[in-house]
Amino acid sequence: MLSKKTKYAIKALVILGKNADKPPMQIQKIAEGERIPKKFLEQILLDLRNAGYLYSKKGAGGGYSLNKDPKEIFLVHILRITGGPIAMVPCASLNFFHKCEECQQETTCGIRDVFIKVRDETLKILSETSIADIIEKEESLTLNL
Repeated sequence: MLSKKTKYAIKALVILGKNADKPPMQIQKIAEGERIPKKFLEQILLDLRNAGYLYSKKGAGGGYSLNKDPKEIFLVHILRITGGPIAMVPCASLNFFHKCEECQQETTCGIRDVFIKVRDETLKILSETSIADIIEKEESLTLNL
């Protein structure tokens, strides 16, 4: 399941992407507009800034803006920054692997084999989907209402 931290990070990146041609956005405005707790958002934005995805400006007219084009910000990276493993079971994880307690032989485990396939397909989708894609999808869905 997607963590709140990851969901909020994506929502913040989307709103910043939609406002990319405008001055930096203040945390308070993002928090209110996206219904994200301000203190939690501050930490998320700091993590994204430290990872190179955001630029921050202090003082009057300050706030956050994207440091990259929305087409260059892929969900797989955001998920890894904010959410940890992508695999649904630890024995199928690439970066957070550990043996399942109840598993006697992981090389012959059918459950693991299936969830490695799920992980691979998930990684493919997340690696090909950018913040720009989400913005475009939201605009398309809004037009179809």
